[in-house]
Amino acid sequence: MSINVRKGKAYNDLDYDHMHKSMDISAMSFHRLLQSAEKLDVFNEHASVVALTYIAAQRVFPDYNEMAEAKAFLESIARSYGYHLGKNKKIRVNTISQSPTKTTAGSGIKGFGAFYNYADAISPLGNATAEDCANYCVMMFSDYTRMVTMQNLFHDGGFSNTGVSKEVMEKFA
Repeated sequence: MSINVRKGKAYNDLDYDHMHKSMDISAMSFHRLLQSAEKLDVFNEHASVVALTYIAAQRVFPDYNEMAEAKAFLESIARSYGYHLGKNKKIRVNTISQSPTKTTAGSGIKGFGAFYNYADAISPLGNATAEDCANYCVMMFSDYTRMVTMQNLFHDGGFSNTGVSKEVMEKFA
């Protein structure tokens, strides 16, 4: 959630009050949720917590603005809290970095349609759908992932590890 993106603010002209709200809503709220749940002792042993993130936490996407920092912050919280919850109750905390997905939030990002098509063309498996992401999240709550914690897991059709694709290179030939 970025008010700066919604208002069309460039990265080098961000409103810091809006940026603070982005950090609060998109990252610090995750810490508050985990902290409250831990204090109320609502987690069962071997529970699983999953948050959604995006590859812009590690790479530059110019029009994603401060959401890149918010996602990096979110991933850091997942690792740090994942350690503490893992030690205390064997609770797993992970993030999933999804493909570009046609959502209300995503469509607010300048050039999203072109980027969606680019990611689909460069990814060997294409973009993962929202439904596929939901299924992946369900798997993360299963016993099959009992030893997976503090990880950022890519669910992006291979986009995160693809340098170029023939389809994209042919457009520049």
